[in-house]
Amino acid sequence: MMTTYEALADPTRRQILDMLRERPRLVGELVDALGMSQPGISKHLRVLREAGLVQVRQDAQRRWYELRLEPLIEVDTWLASYRHLWAARLDRLDTYLDELQANREKPDASEQ
Repeated sequence: MMTTYEALADPTRRQILDMLRERPRLVGELVDALGMSQPGISKHLRVLREAGLVQVRQDAQRRWYELRLEPLIEVDTWLASYRHLWAARLDRLDTYLDELQANREKPDASEQ
């Protein structure tokens, strides 16, 4: 069985999750939107289902695939411990860009 992180490693599966974030979808909708074969999409959906990232709701002959948030909350919780690293880097980048902008706005000594 594949872990949540292994399931998320594939870009196609991430695209499927992005689409399911908007609303539940039928396999045919995913096939049309992603331009893949139905068996290909079904394989990705099976991996996502086994990893607990999606669930299936049967509606007569149709099968609706829906996003499950619980595994993604776990990923978000794990990533939270790394956010301060990105925040510090983005703050330094912001400071650097402010300095560049200030230097551009200063009149050049040769222009005076």
